[in-house]
Amino acid sequence: VLKIFKSLHRTRQEVFKNDTRALEAARKKINEEFKNNQDETSEEKINELLKMASDVEVILRTSVIQAVHTDSDKI
Repeated sequence: VLKIFKSLHRTRQEVFKNDTRALEAARKKINEEFKNNQDETSEEKINELLKMASDVEVILRTSVIQAVHTDSDKI
């Protein structure tokens, strides 16, 4: 559990680099989701949650695009 938690935070830092609002929002969401499920004892449910966390990490790494505004008519 700790491994995927740390991995999600590392991914968040890479994907939202230099975007303080997105970094903070992602940090809060990751921490909130893990805290909401910290008392889970069912092995099946824990495995399901770990799979979902892993899937989220893959989606963040492969699907999130950040644009940089360079000029008034360019991105």
